[in-house]
Amino acid sequence: MSEFNDPFPNYEVLAQHDEAHGKIARKKLWKVFWLLLIITLVEVMVGIMAPQWGLSHLFLKFFFIGFTIVKAFYIVYTFMHLGEEERWTKWIIIAPFTGFILYLIFMMTIGEGNYAKTRRIDNPINTENVQSAPEHK
Repeated sequence: MSEFNDPFPNYEVLAQHDEAHGKIARKKLWKVFWLLLIITLVEVMVGIMAPQWGLSHLFLKFFFIGFTIVKAFYIVYTFMHLGEEERWTKWIIIAPFTGFILYLIFMMTIGEGNYAKTRRIDNPINTENVQSAPEHK
């Protein structure tokens, strides 16, 4: 019986690792868990304290997006074993995502979001303050 009291063989047996390698793998998992927990707790604390600290919405958006990207990178780096790959393989995987993220940031900053604001059916905002795009025929 394993430590989980189930009839399945231990991870070490299935992956053909010895107990020493299993301890190293579990130690790595716990490190990742604690790091991600700390980052998440910092995010929650900043989210709760933001009104009292007078943080702007723009700062909060960049803060949360940045921390989410850091957590996603660390998960991919650790659990998808990207950290163990060759340098060129990392770039082949990371470069398209980096380009896409930069594209999204660029599109957010040039104001493409205003188009959707003026075309919604329920008209949730005052359209007098938003410049509307010319009508297409």
